[in-house]
Amino acid sequence: MKLGVFTVLFAEKSFVEMLDYVEASGLEAVEIGTGGNPGAAHCNVDELLASEEKRKAYLDKIHSRGLKISAFSCHDNPVSPNKNYAQSSHNTFMKTVKLAELMNVPVVNTFSGTPGSNEESKYPNWPVTPWPNEYSDILKWQWEKKLIPYWKEAGQFAKDHGVKIGLELHAGFLVHTPYTMLKLREATNDAVGANLDPSHLWWQGIDPVAAIKILGKENAIHHFHAKDTYIDQDNVNMYGLTDMQPYASVQSRAWTFRSVGYGHSEKEWSDIISALRTYGYDYVISIEHEDPIMSIDEGFQAAVKNLKRVTIKEAPTEMWWV
Repeated sequence: MKLGVFTVLFAEKSFVEMLDYVEASGLEAVEIGTGGNPGAAHCNVDELLASEEKRKAYLDKIHSRGLKISAFSCHDNPVSPNKNYAQSSHNTFMKTVKLAELMNVPVVNTFSGTPGSNEESKYPNWPVTPWPNEYSDILKWQWEKKLIPYWKEAGQFAKDHGVKIGLELHAGFLVHTPYTMLKLREATNDAVGANLDPSHLWWQGIDPVAAIKILGKENAIHHFHAKDTYIDQDNVNMYGLTDMQPYASVQSRAWTFRSVGYGHSEKEWSDIISALRTYGYDYVISIEHEDPIMSIDEGFQAAVKNLKRVTIKEAPTEMWWV
């Protein structure tokens, strides 16, 4: 496995400054935003699509530092009921897939998206309970009329271009659990898989190791984000896990994103890494930093330090003892 970082946290640095910092931190890969929620601070997609020379110069800067691009990321909502927003999300995704093919980047990460309740909706609707029955009706309509049709076409487009899709299992979007991931994959094709992030699983009550087993058996893990979550049970008792307080309300929130090792133990992270290797994922562990009580540098460096202790880098040897 290789250790990398989702470079959106270094948006204030220039492309070269970012690469130098990542290299100096002892990492081997970068995940780069191409638009949507991650922004495009380090990647002008249109410029790179238009020029082979600029693509080569871009990659040379990365490769000369011993780095590789693990994924391009354009997390957004391509099935939003806001048609202009959905079209913009779709256009960014399509251009990102084309760029990934040209630059031999194997994965494009994004969200599945969430439609509205019906064709007249103005805002996305994320049903989380089957009753009242209207919620079940909405969810059925969303999957059958919006989500599956969109990803059948987009998934085939990615597959035709030799690119895998990593859908982040993120609450607020229709694909947010191993079950919903496999449901969409079955309805589309095997280019559609997961960008697995344990932080979003923990607060839903899902064991990341179990999720890795479920998805790994189907070869459905295409990328991996390393981010932690701290769960405050006292606050869960007050607000529940679907806590709508701002992320900045750390003292009262039921759960908070943390840097690796500040929500769960080294043993739990070593179990995650071991499960990834056991169930077929031997690619990049990409650090994502969204810790509200640590600086970017301190939180990032803490994650690097903690992950270096547990990441399995070398291929397994023959079982000489049997």
